[in-house]
Amino acid sequence: MGATPQRIRRTRKRHWTALLGAAALAVTAGGALAAPATAAPVDVDYPTHCVPPPIAGIPPIDGTTTGRITVDNAAPEVGDTVTVTYTVIKPAASNPTDLALPADIMTPTGKVTLGGAQTGSVTVTGPRKNDPVPGKGPFPAFSMTGTFTVTAPGAITLSPGDYNIHTSYILELDTPCTVTDPPAPVSETVTATDDPPANTRALALGSASGAPGAAVTVTGTHFTPGASVTLAGRSGAAQTADTATVTANAQGGFSGSLVVSDRTTTGIVAYEGGAWSAERGAGPVAYAVVDDTPVPDGSQKLTTTVRAGTLSMSQAGDAVRLSAVDFGTGGASTGDLRTVTVKDFRGGPAGWSLTGKVTDFTGPGARIDAGKLSWTPACATEAGSPSTCRAGSAGVVGSAGATLASAPDATLTGGEFTADARLSLDVPAFTPPGTYSGVLTLTLT
Repeated sequence: MGATPQRIRRTRKRHWTALLGAAALAVTAGGALAAPATAAPVDVDYPTHCVPPPIAGIPPIDGTTTGRITVDNAAPEVGDTVTVTYTVIKPAASNPTDLALPADIMTPTGKVTLGGAQTGSVTVTGPRKNDPVPGKGPFPAFSMTGTFTVTAPGAITLSPGDYNIHTSYILELDTPCTVTDPPAPVSETVTATDDPPANTRALALGSASGAPGAAVTVTGTHFTPGASVTLAGRSGAAQTADTATVTANAQGGFSGSLVVSDRTTTGIVAYEGGAWSAERGAGPVAYAVVDDTPVPDGSQKLTTTVRAGTLSMSQAGDAVRLSAVDFGTGGASTGDLRTVTVKDFRGGPAGWSLTGKVTDFTGPGARIDAGKLSWTPACATEAGSPSTCRAGSAGVVGSAGATLASAPDATLTGGEFTADARLSLDVPAFTPPGTYSGVLTLTLT
């Protein structure tokens, strides 16, 4: 499938060095109860009608389900894919038989209802994983995930929908549960923004260098037909006094001449409107002023070169010990990510993105799903850096990954940055005692 314009723009940022880092995370079940997570998700109750398998010989169950919806991106753009997690915290149904059910025989599926700016439903599925269920005992909590593509701007509400519990033990049985009075209460809301159309404006120069005061031919395409276009020199992140104006023809093209006198010029841009913007312009295209002024008698001309560096990162450590939780209680196991330092010494126009994804946490006879790990990112910019870093959104990390920090594209980028995050692992209540470890991998692009 071809890349959308949005994906193409984002890919341009990533044609630079990529470095990998990994941090091992560990949590011990059976110790002191950890402090609660800093941002609790929205839990909602809703009546459900559950139909046990006919073999159970019992009537339908009308009860209350407690559910929660979370997303990996609460502020997407139109065209983005959002990952949705539907957690049934307390199912209305229970084991319909006197037979105890062993671990890892339940496979849940369900629906999440969309409302507001975008309607429809999201199909979600969960892994075949569960704690043992005693005869006639309540079904344990479970989570299901799915994705949807944002098609409209505005507030999109997400409500828990119908779900089904499939058990594979001796017999293949289903217990479907439907929302009695749909839709269920809203558990999560995402606010989508318009994805602006791709900027296809392009620029070409008749030459890459010239003497002070020389004219360079500037050719542009895909500008707005009939628009007034400013040609200008750039000196790093600033515009110089060297400017000219041309008018785009009926096809959006133009050819003009710009006299470049400023000896500090490093590039040339063309743009519509009263000031330069990446959304309505093209460039900068590299241009160098060759200063061929004769050296006076008795003088020496001194020159130097500033070499472009690399994009790199380093970590303050590769292991994080999360706080312990109690068996039977579970809850938030918390800790702090080892500080990551990003150095962008490339000197080009590209920004960067630092993302992370985590494996399942494995331990003695059980696993804690990767989707149980959430973080609250933070980042800081070293004084004097041309770029300013932005922290990623708080939320689930999971195996799909999430953004820890980033810096946008700009005319001139670079600097030093530090990224941190508060970590919280939601440990299920009856996770067997022991130490559980997962690996969080960080990628800089």
